[in-house]
Amino acid sequence: MDGAAGARELKVLGAWASPFVLRVRVALHLKGLDYEYVELDLTDKSDLLLATNPVHKKVPVLLHRGKPVCESMLIVEYLDEAFRGAGPASFLPADPHGRTVARFWTAYVDGELLSSWLAIFAARTEEEKAEAVARTLGAIDAMEGALADAQRTGDENGWFGGDGVGLVDLALGGFVPAIQASEPTTGLRIVDPARAPRLAAWADRFCALDAAKAAMPSIERLVEMGRKRIAEPHAATATEDASK
Repeated sequence: MDGAAGARELKVLGAWASPFVLRVRVALHLKGLDYEYVELDLTDKSDLLLATNPVHKKVPVLLHRGKPVCESMLIVEYLDEAFRGAGPASFLPADPHGRTVARFWTAYVDGELLSSWLAIFAARTEEEKAEAVARTLGAIDAMEGALADAQRTGDENGWFGGDGVGLVDLALGGFVPAIQASEPTTGLRIVDPARAPRLAAWADRFCALDAAKAAMPSIERLVEMGRKRIAEPHAATATEDASK
């Protein structure tokens, strides 16, 4: 497939605060692909969203020549396959074992880290909150270990994907702005350099990427939204209303 021709027909349906949308947009920028971004109001879902993602009715949705692709990490893998010649390298390792490990940690980010993190906001008692915080920090410890493993065979300042940004970097990287906004809103420092030094340095490297800078939301705006979530814990939120 011709990358330049295909890129002219890419459209992303998203919401500014969604970490899942950020994953897709950073991947597009890393690939050097032009695309149209359509910001949606998730409290009043458009006919376009309902038509292109009728099952989950959530963002992100990638439209490539009018054909929809849903779920953020499926979109990232689609971009990797559909535009193989674009960008510095593939988001997935060449060997089957490496691809499987990357997919395992990508699933862990959403299955454990995200779920425990959201439980902090949903906690109704201090006991529930303490349990959710412990789970979240445990998940961070696991990601710190995974990054250490990835760096043992490469540059200690490298990525989960080795020398370049990979699938796991994009999966976790989508949450970096929310991680940065967490301490002012909850008092919890999710990635503490004293506890997870590799992960803290990794987050700084991610933020320094031109591809990330081009897509990241305002931290101040995320802090404001986070404070509203705490004040109104039962209200619908952009994160909860965004697809994986």
